[in-house]
Amino acid sequence: MSKYQFLVEVQPQYLPDQSSPHDGMYVFAYTITITNVGEVTAQLISRTWNVNDSNGLTEKVKGLGVVGQQPLLKPGQAFEYTSGTRLRTPTGTMHGSFFCVAEDGEKFDADIPMFVLDALSDVDSDGPGGKRTLH
Repeated sequence: MSKYQFLVEVQPQYLPDQSSPHDGMYVFAYTITITNVGEVTAQLISRTWNVNDSNGLTEKVKGLGVVGQQPLLKPGQAFEYTSGTRLRTPTGTMHGSFFCVAEDGEKFDADIPMFVLDALSDVDSDGPGGKRTLH
């Protein structure tokens, strides 16, 4: 186990009631759980996202914290939040990283694994508003 390590888990969900496929707008929510699996208390400072649609368009999103917060996590502690994104296509992917600083001053990145945003699969497999968990 690394001394400095956050585990990031993602659960995406298509939001058909907020989407307008006729207008090329597909809205997704994603719930992120960040767990400090390292040995040192550390704080999430900023985020970088790569949002990709199926037409090859990539949007890079950078910002301080997550949902207006910069959580400080002791070893074993977790922080969960839900946010969202819009795509012009019914499918796409997201991935990125969190920039973190440990209480001893060490800086590290926590990778956000790539996950799929898929309006078609969610509707077909689970009915409207269905959701899947990707690991």
